[in-house]
Amino acid sequence: MKNIVFDLGGVVFGRDPRKWEPEFMEFFAFIHAEKMPEFWVDYDRGTLTLDEVVRILSREKACDERVTARFIRDAIDRQEEIVETRALVGDLKRVGYKLYVLSNMSREFIDFLRRFPVYGLFDGEVVSCEEHTVKPEPRIYEILLERYGLTPSETLFIDDREMNIEAAAALGIHGFVFDHR
Repeated sequence: MKNIVFDLGGVVFGRDPRKWEPEFMEFFAFIHAEKMPEFWVDYDRGTLTLDEVVRILSREKACDERVTARFIRDAIDRQEEIVETRALVGDLKRVGYKLYVLSNMSREFIDFLRRFPVYGLFDGEVVSCEEHTVKPEPRIYEILLERYGLTPSETLFIDDREMNIEAAAALGIHGFVFDHR
């Protein structure tokens, strides 16, 4: 293995559920569903704006748009590094692996995450909102391989969703399903 590719949400970054009120956790329960709602997929794809998502989510949750906007802002601002993953990324970098990001992530979320020191350890990135394609669509993996000249058999992809690992495997990329809980 020469290249290790990390998903961000649930792998490199997360939210400690012990730090959140139950109302917030219930509001975002859809994030942990096997299949994301289509509006959130489009948000990650970069084809819906934050304002559009606030309107849609407010309607779906029968919630005031100001409350929804605050919850989303909190969801962005209260992300933190998963300590064990941060250490792993640092160790892998020190011993010479090439490290990459492959993530479904909206503009506001990725802009926030890029500020963390661990993000500077990656050699490259493919982020859904900038490519207008999302995992598990084959095109996002192809972009990663093409952009950085990666050989699939020399590449390991770490993600917290089995379907994303399966999609990578279909292109010859090794995979590992991550669970930080």
